[in-house]
Amino acid sequence: MQTIIQLFEDSVKKHAGNPLLREKRTTNYESITYQETQDLVYRFAAGLMSLGVEKADKISLISEGRNDWLISELAILYCGAVNVPLSVKLIDASEIKFRINHSESKYIIVSNGQAKKIRDIRSDCPLVERIIYLDAQDYYNDDEIYKESIYEIGDAFLATRGSDFEKRKEGIKPNDYANICYTSGTTADPKGIILTHRNYTANVEQACTLMTIPQDYCNLLILPWDHSFAHTAGLYSFIYKGASIASVQSGKSALDTIKNIPINIKEVQPNLILSVPALAKNFKKNVEKNIRNKGKVAEMMLNIGLKTAYLYNAEGWNKGKGLRFLLKPLVNLFDTILFSKIREGFGGKLDFFIGGGALLDIDLQKFFYAIGIPMMQGYGLSEASPVISSNALHKHKLGSSGSLVSPMEIKILDSEARELPIGEKGEIVVKGENVMIAYWRNETATAETITNGWLHTGDMGYLDKDDYLHVVGRFKSLLIGNDGEKYSPEGIEEQLTEHLPFIDQVMLYNNQNAYTIGLLVLNKEAVRYFVNHHKHHQVQSIEEKSKHFLFHLQNEIQHINKTGKHKLVFPERWLPSSFLILEESFTEQNRMLNSTMKMVRGKITERYCIEIEYLYKPEGKFVVNEKNIIVIKKMIEN
Repeated sequence: MQTIIQLFEDSVKKHAGNPLLREKRTTNYESITYQETQDLVYRFAAGLMSLGVEKADKISLISEGRNDWLISELAILYCGAVNVPLSVKLIDASEIKFRINHSESKYIIVSNGQAKKIRDIRSDCPLVERIIYLDAQDYYNDDEIYKESIYEIGDAFLATRGSDFEKRKEGIKPNDYANICYTSGTTADPKGIILTHRNYTANVEQACTLMTIPQDYCNLLILPWDHSFAHTAGLYSFIYKGASIASVQSGKSALDTIKNIPINIKEVQPNLILSVPALAKNFKKNVEKNIRNKGKVAEMMLNIGLKTAYLYNAEGWNKGKGLRFLLKPLVNLFDTILFSKIREGFGGKLDFFIGGGALLDIDLQKFFYAIGIPMMQGYGLSEASPVISSNALHKHKLGSSGSLVSPMEIKILDSEARELPIGEKGEIVVKGENVMIAYWRNETATAETITNGWLHTGDMGYLDKDDYLHVVGRFKSLLIGNDGEKYSPEGIEEQLTEHLPFIDQVMLYNNQNAYTIGLLVLNKEAVRYFVNHHKHHQVQSIEEKSKHFLFHLQNEIQHINKTGKHKLVFPERWLPSSFLILEESFTEQNRMLNSTMKMVRGKITERYCIEIEYLYKPEGKFVVNEKNIIVIKKMIEN
């Protein structure tokens, strides 16, 4: 199996009658088989050839996850063309335009939900010859066409020029480009990652050395389908094994679509879901909220059940070992009376999650493990197609990013490119058939990232004595003290947001300064509740309440590293000595979060450069400062 074409063709032969795609367009989910999907792919690909698509042509695809997304990509690949998948989360016209023009796309395939974005920039994309709509439009310009017309001309092409279709299909080679995937639209010049057919098929083979997918499995693919993790682990790995893929029902807006997820989970009853840290946190919050709504007894039972399961499960690999086996009857009891009921909210058939995003809080991993839906955390990046490592049901260690896929070579290097021994932190560098060819039209970035086939990830991590990979953060996000010492902030930030109810988001900063500072986004409701119910606040003015709250928050932050249930393991020097409370959250819309809900530190630092400078001034170092008081007063008053 060397190309995506071969992967798909082999699966159709083996699993022709199995359901491949499940979609809900009206009231119920309907499925189409592998054979039916192949028929549609042939017709669409032939239509594209009839339209004039040549081998190596670039075609941009922007659509919500649906049957047409996969059919469109496969059709593009059958033509020998290159798909340029664009995120539906791209809002800024300049970002969409950049990708279309930089990739030299000659065609665009677009859904109705994304059509306005394309029409608004059409005149600024001179290389584009045709726009193909996946949904019927009220009108079509001369250079626009509906997908049903593509199918019609495809039928004619197959009837009269079937041999040309076969010749093109058979001419696809392993090193032919399959995708140009752009890095997050959070920099002025995103990079286009060139991934070949073999990059993908190799990574599917590698991923399946850790991930077991029976052919009767169904995956509800809740991540955007252009997402590299969703692309490989959610689409092609499932096709490889003859399993099925369900899409989330599209709503009138992105928010409506998100609201459909819990409904669709119960309807589809998936066996596996791919997730990222932000989604995992939301799932956990929803579970806890539903239990709280049932009353204090239910909440108490959940807490006791979780503590018991945490103790029994330990770090996964040592589950039930030693005297822990004595807890098994109690764990089984809580599973029967409580955890099994929680699992019903996830459809009742969900065996496990696969977590993409290396820095998933270990508390989150322990929570899902306890309720019987383990979140098997992994690590990867788009330049590696993207899977590098993962925990698996048969082999896992909570808190790690799992074992390497096979075959895969890895080195941990210091700043002088010297290989480090087991347990020492350095840059993660990997080599395998899944590593990208290059960045599209960017030789400088390619040379900086790939050396003799080795991919420099830019991530810091280490291998433990059991060969589990631990990823601790991005080198570009490191805190750097005035003495040159470096530390990754992600783990500290996770703990602050997880354990302090007042903090929704936080970015720590230290660039060779005397102390670390933090930019905080607070939970308005938690702040209001505190100031309105604290016994010392009843007779205070709003200003005094604000000052008291700031003292309290500072104390909570500084003591999070002490003994007790929040005891942590990072040096106190990296806790923020001062902080500024922001009025605006970090979001995708303001470009301070990327499409996987990770903070874009460069953008945040640039946006708040004046505020960061202020925090290093005498008046800013004191947390009860004028700027913070103003923000807290607004929260209390509004």
